[in-house]
Amino acid sequence: MTVTVLYFAALREQIGREAQELDVPAEGLAVSALLARLGAEDSRAATALAEQPRLRVAVNHALCAMSDMVRPGDEVAVFPPMTGG
Repeated sequence: MTVTVLYFAALREQIGREAQELDVPAEGLAVSALLARLGAEDSRAATALAEQPRLRVAVNHALCAMSDMVRPGDEVAVFPPMTGG
């Protein structure tokens, strides 16, 4: 049972890919745990995702909190911190 993780902007460049599939348990896991697993599996992802409190994450096209759950079949989009001006 998997989720699709999409990386955008600078994260895509830092991690070196635009998407990946990740196995998750049937009961799901928190967004923060998902990001931790991604970092544990890839040193480039660990560096890129180190700013976790500042990252923006959307699950199925809706912005979410780090404590929200991700379940099999979900699409998770990860965005770097953004600035405006």
